[in-house]
Amino acid sequence: MSIAGGDPLVYPHIVETVRMVKEMGWKPIVNTNGLALRESLLKDLKRAGVFGFTFHIDTSQNRPDVNATTETELNDLRYHYASMLARAGGIACSFNATISEKTLAEIPNMVRWAQEHANIAHTMVFILYRSPNLTGDFDFYAQGRKVDLDLMYHESEWGGAKTLMAEDAVEMIRKADPAYEPAAYLNGTANPDSLKWLLANRIVFNGEVMGYMSPRFMELIQTFTHIFTGTYLSYATPKSVARGKIASLVGGLIDRKMRRVLVNVMREIISKPATLFHPAHLQSFMIIQPVNFEPDGRQDMCDSCPDITVHEGKLVWSCRLEEMNRYGAFLQTVPKKD
Repeated sequence: MSIAGGDPLVYPHIVETVRMVKEMGWKPIVNTNGLALRESLLKDLKRAGVFGFTFHIDTSQNRPDVNATTETELNDLRYHYASMLARAGGIACSFNATISEKTLAEIPNMVRWAQEHANIAHTMVFILYRSPNLTGDFDFYAQGRKVDLDLMYHESEWGGAKTLMAEDAVEMIRKADPAYEPAAYLNGTANPDSLKWLLANRIVFNGEVMGYMSPRFMELIQTFTHIFTGTYLSYATPKSVARGKIASLVGGLIDRKMRRVLVNVMREIISKPATLFHPAHLQSFMIIQPVNFEPDGRQDMCDSCPDITVHEGKLVWSCRLEEMNRYGAFLQTVPKKD
């Protein structure tokens, strides 16, 4: 269960909330910008049962005492939080970054940074920027009434002038890691061919990418997880993601694509025998492509949204909760007439 906000770390009962989620049998994941996180609070949250943190860090934010102006410069801040969790031990570490047209070219540096720190940075998520001024020629309606989105959204030059799609992020990732190969995706509600959530898992050993978990092997992992636990795997402990060599061995025995990963691991061990007992780490990459619009005005949302939330007793898309709060309904889009 993701605990978000606002920023949940400023909530006075955040420790109790984490403990409640843990006692209900779920994994408490705190989504935060990290500004309020201190060693003492982290210790309290760990004792309460926090499973992991997702830190949202990007150049759209105004952060006190941080002079970084690029995503690459913000990697030092990402390292600060990843190291803090690593010192505490046993806590999953993820990073979110909203990516706009103006920061798209920095994805390769973020991918390389993640490769260098695969032992403490377990997941990187690239969320593609969306804004009403990028939607095209549409009018917006709430329960049949035309609305002015300028009252809800404040435009920024940071967002650029282009709507990014998942393929744009894939191209940038492959500039840093040509082997990049996704294993799973969620399609859109209006367009089943769209790539709304694109997931890839790579194995990093001695700072080098050995390859990516194949779709077939990931399917088998989820299937057996469900058979034996009744649930599907989402988030893993730092101890589990340090078993990349075991994953390559087991996968190599049953899947041709994973066999290539196993060969790369064996070659690395042969060339550097002293690293035989060094761990290989699993590291996840996620691309999230938010709502985009079909020419007829249909809104292409993420099918089976993993970030669903509850609003007045109903499950709704959390990324558009502001529309529900302000208008009591999700906005509809209608092509403007000539």
